[in-house]
Amino acid sequence: MGNFDGKVAFITGGARGQGRSHALHLARAGADIVICDALGAQPTAPVHMASKDDLEETVRLIEAEGRRVLTRQVDVRDLPGLTTFADDAVAEFGKIDILLANAGIMSFGQLDEMSSTVWQDTIDTNLTGVFNSFRAVVPHMKKAGYGRIVATSSGGGRIGFPNLSHYVAAKWGVIGLVKSLALEVCQDGITVNAVTPTNVNTDMIRNQPTVELFMPGVENPTQEEIEKAFVINPMGVPWLEPSDVSKLIMFLVSHDAKFITGETMGPLAGQAANNAV
Repeated sequence: MGNFDGKVAFITGGARGQGRSHALHLARAGADIVICDALGAQPTAPVHMASKDDLEETVRLIEAEGRRVLTRQVDVRDLPGLTTFADDAVAEFGKIDILLANAGIMSFGQLDEMSSTVWQDTIDTNLTGVFNSFRAVVPHMKKAGYGRIVATSSGGGRIGFPNLSHYVAAKWGVIGLVKSLALEVCQDGITVNAVTPTNVNTDMIRNQPTVELFMPGVENPTQEEIEKAFVINPMGVPWLEPSDVSKLIMFLVSHDAKFITGETMGPLAGQAANNAV
């Protein structure tokens, strides 16, 4: 969708999953790509995180599209590191047109049993990490008088969900952050929106701990049983593909969406119809 020749996109958590999909969609449309990812283990997240090999494969795929790519291992909790990387990206490419604040982690537990470390790691990555990404990139966009920002919230940013209070709290917070920044920068040629997808077919949900969350006490479930358990939307699909989210993001960062800001959009496969707002 659209022509992104000459555009530069900064993507957090871009080594694999949704971040890789977004990067490839933009590269195929002509954009150069800047990616940061924490890489390696996150002690409070039970899911195996992206690796150096994952990032190298993403670089290979982007370069195969004939686009330039700059990467660095930076955790979104590290504001000085993000700021330095954003500055270096501008020095390399001259600007940052698009920011996708995509990085996130997920873990599980009931609130009355959750450690403060698990809570804080999730808030620091999934909410403060979005703030840090905004803080590192927005000054460059304001100086240029142009920017398209999309933060990854979640369908869990619109509802409650048991055993995910920390994750849900962070994702609700992302929506409030997006709406507030949108008002602050709407006179600077910058739009700010959030995507709130339902389940997405990535390593974040396609793993044993998440299966156990959706299917407590069920041993050795079949693939058919797993897919049935993951259906939380009216359209009856267990999960979307990352490209389904990327296609929406491609619209939100395009010229056609110049008057769309401060908004939240799925794709939610009909789940939003059950929300009050």
